Amino acid sequence: MKSEQQYIELYSEAGTLIKQKSCEVMNAVRDAAFEVFKSQGFPSKKVERYKYTDVDAAFAPNYGISLNPYEIKPSKYIFRFSEAPIDITPYYNNVADKSDSISALNTALAHDGILIYVPKNDKPADPIQIDYTLRGSQDTMMNRRVLIILEQGAEATIILNDKITPQYDAIQDSSAHRGGEGQSPEGISFLTTQVIEAVCKDNSRLDIYEVEETYTLCKRFSNVYIQEGRDCSVKHNSITLFNGQSRNLCDVYMQGENSEVTLNGCVIADKNQRVDNNTLIHHQVPNCQSNELYKYVVDGQAVGAFAGKILVDKDAQKISSQETNANLCASSDARMYTQPMLEIYADDVKCAHGSTVGVMDESALFYMRQRGICEDEARTLLKNAFMGQVIDQIQLQPLRDKLYVKVEKRFRGELDKCADCRLCK
Repeated sequence: MKSEQQYIELYSEAGTLIKQKSCEVMNAVRDAAFEVFKSQGFPSKKVERYKYTDVDAAFAPNYGISLNPYEIKPSKYIFRFSEAPIDITPYYNNVADKSDSISALNTALAHDGILIYVPKNDKPADPIQIDYTLRGSQDTMMNRRVLIILEQGAEATIILNDKITPQYDAIQDSSAHRGGEGQSPEGISFLTTQVIEAVCKDNSRLDIYEVEETYTLCKRFSNVYIQEGRDCSVKHNSITLFNGQSRNLCDVYMQGENSEVTLNGCVIADKNQRVDNNTLIHHQVPNCQSNELYKYVVDGQAVGAFAGKILVDKDAQKISSQETNANLCASSDARMYTQPMLEIYADDVKCAHGSTVGVMDESALFYMRQRGICEDEARTLLKNAFMGQVIDQIQLQPLRDKLYVKVEKRFRGELDKCADCRLCK
């Protein structure tokens, strides 16, 4: 049985319960999304955008689905879908790619949603932060939905944290694991699907930071879709510090003139971790600018993949676009796949792309060791310097300073596990 069959059966059995726990705006498109998933199934590696990820294998285990509601603290800008201050029907599931199987499955199974809404000309003084903490006593699947709406002239900085904490029941008491006595909590797996839709209206500014700090048995499929109006500025930063398997998609549709978008990515992977980032920047109108920088450091037997496409429509003249992917393989067993792409139908543009895959600079290592720095420390310093270019791009200083520390600790092996946590030993 292919993996999709168990999810088809799950929806047939639990669809009514999911609808009862959800709201009308989500239920209105749920069945249609399920039919898309049912007809397509999971994408194989023959599908161009999924060529580096075995989706069927990732979804094969029998996960229990979580239907617990989000815990939301009162906020001026964060709401449950059911408590939205505006009608979100024109936005929900209208920015996402409805033909994408992962997005379709998420639309069918997600029972709760978070709306981040910033009214016209409003500019929150502080970042809007959402923390997702994985917890449970058995293998669990979570389906998250986020809708971001910035009205005309609005600005927002949004931080989305994926993390796991040793304070949940399964770690405090190993007998809580589904295997009972004698079964350690190290075997607990989490599968997360996430769809984020962002609508940026004219003259708005949006900075999004996605930070993942989970552990080796976590699988995460995150699809981000951003729609830009006129005179907009969008920055999306994807930071993978620790994970198991992650597949991140970011599609940006530039639909208004004089707008700009910046996509930055920082990936650190070792052991048997896998990280696949797939991006699309679609220039649909003239006089816009895009910049993209993704850097990977892969060590151990880790596998990294990056595929980024810049698509320029025929009428999208006077476009400026730069795409760069730089990668460091820190061990002979690590693997990196890179595929930068330009698809241009206009004739008055400035577009460039490039990628590099290399190993540690032996001459730099020799230079540092000649000056009394041990080899391990020299390698750590070079990795830090390599990632510094991406971290430097982060506009939010407290987060930038925090990431400098976390990245260094990650390279020193200090983020492999938290205090009193046995998950990643």
